[in-house]
Amino acid sequence: MPTDFMSLFALLAASGARFVIVGGLATVMHGVDRTTSDVDVMLDLATEPTRAAIKALTEAGFRPMAPVNPADLADPMVRRRWQLEHNMQVFSLWDSTNSRPTVDILLDAVIPFEDLWRDAITMTFRGVAVKVASIAHLIQLKENAGRPQDISDVARLRQIADMLKRE
Repeated sequence: MPTDFMSLFALLAASGARFVIVGGLATVMHGVDRTTSDVDVMLDLATEPTRAAIKALTEAGFRPMAPVNPADLADPMVRRRWQLEHNMQVFSLWDSTNSRPTVDILLDAVIPFEDLWRDAITMTFRGVAVKVASIAHLIQLKENAGRPQDISDVARLRQIADMLKRE
């Protein structure tokens, strides 16, 4: 399982695009002991930031899992068509070098990106600042997903939130 999260973070940060880590990795980063093999990202899906992120990822060897032009992610009408016609919830890119994890860019903003960005926690890894969704937003995202692992994560995130309140 590719685990080079740090170079992925550095790559996205260097692109200049705004992004927030969500999902399983964000849960781990907040202190929940669990495994994950991909990186779920909420990306500022405005056209130019999306183009910058996709350009950086594809130049670094990331390829879309779906048979589409990755540059089309920057087009809101194409994204909407993917969602409606193919029930696409995430745009997945795999690393052709097999050293970095798959990146899943969420297409449906359950929480507006600006809210996620504003409330995200900044964590720094090897000099790279990364925004990680707040515990409250992670709980909301995971409750919306509703899968068994998400429900388990919600319970554990609530425990962490309660501990932080007592400190």
